[in-house]
Amino acid sequence: MERNERTSDGSGEDTQATVLRLRLIDGIARRLRPWGEHAWDERVLEAMRRVPRHEFMTGSTLDVAYRDEACPIGHGQTISQPTIVALMTNALRLSGRERVLEIGTGCGYQTAVLASLAAEIYSLELLEPLATRARLRLAEMGVKNVYLRVGDGYGGWPEHAPFDRIVVTAAPPELPAELAAQLAENGVLVMPVGEGEQSLMRFVKKDQVLVREELGAVRFVPMVRSR
Repeated sequence: MERNERTSDGSGEDTQATVLRLRLIDGIARRLRPWGEHAWDERVLEAMRRVPRHEFMTGSTLDVAYRDEACPIGHGQTISQPTIVALMTNALRLSGRERVLEIGTGCGYQTAVLASLAAEIYSLELLEPLATRARLRLAEMGVKNVYLRVGDGYGGWPEHAPFDRIVVTAAPPELPAELAAQLAENGVLVMPVGEGEQSLMRFVKKDQVLVREELGAVRFVPMVRSR
C-alpha cells in the first residue's frame, strides 16, 4: 500500500509510518539469517515492528527514517542501521527477565527496543545532549524500565552490576576489562571490537571465563573516553 497522506491507524500513529516500518522489518527478516542463530527470535522482530524509529529522528522524513541505513543524530553520532539493531538484539538471546547494561544510548531507539524485551535497562551515554533528548523521548513514550545516566561507558555501571546482558553500540579497540567484570555468570555481551576493521563479537561467561564468538564484520563509531 502506497500512501503519501498521513492518516491515523487508530493508535495515534500515521498509517504511512506503520506501513513503512512493517515493510522494513519484514524485509530484514526475509533477507537475512541472524548471526550465530538458526532463526530469528520473533519477539525481537515484533519489538522492532512496534517501536517507532522516526520518533527518535528529529527533523527526518518518514522515508528516511525507515530506510535500512544508519543516519546522523548530531554530535558526530548516528542511529544504527535497523538491520544491525535487529542482529545485535537477536544475538543477546533475551528471554524477558534480564537486567541489561547498554553502553551508548544515542537517541534512545535501541534502548526502546531493549526495554520491550527485558526487565530492566541501564543505559549510559557519554554526551549529555543526547542523553537528555533520549530521556525525554522515552518518557514521552511511556517507557518506565530504563535507567539512564551520563557517563563513560568504559567503566560500566558497577553499583548495579552484575548484568545478565551487556550491549555496546560503539567500537573500542578491545573488550574493556570493566565491562567483562560486570557480566554475570552465563551472561551474554555483544559489541563491535576493533580499529579500522571491526567485528561484532558475542562473549558468553562460563565459569568466569569469556567464550568468544565472531559474528560478522561491522562499522561503528569509535568508543571514546570522557575527558
